[in-house]
Amino acid sequence: MPVESGSSAASRQAKQKRKSHSLSIRRTNSTEQERTGLQREMLEGQDSKLPLSLRSNLLDLFGQIEREFENLYIENIELRREIETLNDRLTAEGQTIDGGDLTKGALKTKASHSTSQLSQKLKTTYKASTSKIVSSFKATTSRAVCQLVKEYVGHRDGIWDLSVTRTQPVVLGTASADHSAMLWSIETGKCLLKYVGHAGSVNSIKFHPTEQMALTASGDQTAHIWRYMVQLPTPQPVADISQTPCDDDIDFSDKDEADGDGEGPNECPSIRMASTTLRSHQGVVIAADWLVGGKQVVTASWDRAANLYDVETSELVHSLTGHDQELTHCCTHPTQRLVVTSSRDTTFRLWDFRDPSIHSVNVFQGHTDTVTSAVFTVGDNVVSGSDDRTVKVWDLKNMRSPIATIRTDSAVNRISVSVSQRIIALPHDNRQVRLFDMSGVRLARLPHSNRQVTCTNTQRQQIHTFPV
Repeated sequence: MPVESGSSAASRQAKQKRKSHSLSIRRTNSTEQERTGLQREMLEGQDSKLPLSLRSNLLDLFGQIEREFENLYIENIELRREIETLNDRLTAEGQTIDGGDLTKGALKTKASHSTSQLSQKLKTTYKASTSKIVSSFKATTSRAVCQLVKEYVGHRDGIWDLSVTRTQPVVLGTASADHSAMLWSIETGKCLLKYVGHAGSVNSIKFHPTEQMALTASGDQTAHIWRYMVQLPTPQPVADISQTPCDDDIDFSDKDEADGDGEGPNECPSIRMASTTLRSHQGVVIAADWLVGGKQVVTASWDRAANLYDVETSELVHSLTGHDQELTHCCTHPTQRLVVTSSRDTTFRLWDFRDPSIHSVNVFQGHTDTVTSAVFTVGDNVVSGSDDRTVKVWDLKNMRSPIATIRTDSAVNRISVSVSQRIIALPHDNRQVRLFDMSGVRLARLPHSNRQVTCTNTQRQQIHTFPV
């Protein structure tokens, strides 16, 4: 009479378990409609101040969450059974092979390694699926209402960056691939001043914290500091604009030309000479920012270095090297001598200049693709965005792991954080702009443009977005 081997018996038992398990799943699905109908009848019989339609939507949402966790639980059970089957099979093979305890030990090590791999796969699958469920639930907890307030028409090419002055008069600044930077009246949308001193694309613009000076970075391998004087026009009465929900169904078409209202870019005064020109980079200067106090500036370049300059003397103070690939962005802390640089090498670095004698640097590897930007908040947080479709919020006091992770469906461009509202604005490659709070809860989705959105800026409860 033939004797069944241990591996064959374990395989047959696993098949029987899966068969009985699939029967239980079918029984569960067959009674799902009955359970949903019973829950709806219970809802109608309960007293609640919520509308029935809203309660029904909540019921559907929690039902979806329950089904997702049920699927994860089933997958968990299956993986554990496969692990047990693998352990049984390896143990049985170890008993039939000659070689004594040494061979058994080697096989046990192999089994332990395979079990560890399956366990890691189980943890990764469970964590990713659970994060999707939580993100979907968070997305429906809060909705904001947005409306188009003003359009700023005048540039002849894509706009890479924008900024708002920190002092009076409050104006909006834009940096464009048309080799110019423009200053705008936020209320009227009129161009107040145009800077045309660069010989290449203007990639970023930042304003001095206390004086009427602007800092621009360019593809001509330089950064310019230039002074401006503007007079704000008298605001005109604005017609009442009905509030529009922030849904994907709404699409505002872009305007390539001015509307012919007589306030085109030709009437905008221009500046052609910089007060200070910062040179020393060997590649495109992609970003620049003022350090706290405004006496020094930092620039980031495609030559893989960030440079620290003295504004008064234009001299290079420090060259910050260490990134393995081109830099994509730099940002300074609003109240401390801290700088964060982002790079295509999937990292961002925190440079500490608070102690004049020690310049420390910390490297953070929290992303799997290009880090497009990393910015400070007013508090002790850093927010980083990446082409890996994630945005992460970090605590400066403990940056070993992020305190919040936002997963999106598209690469994230230059992000912006509201100073007063603590709102994160995320411009995406898929032409959408989403708003989140610092804990990762989605607040709104702005009506999308017909073109890729490269940058945003949040100021006084307004979101300024510019497409390419």
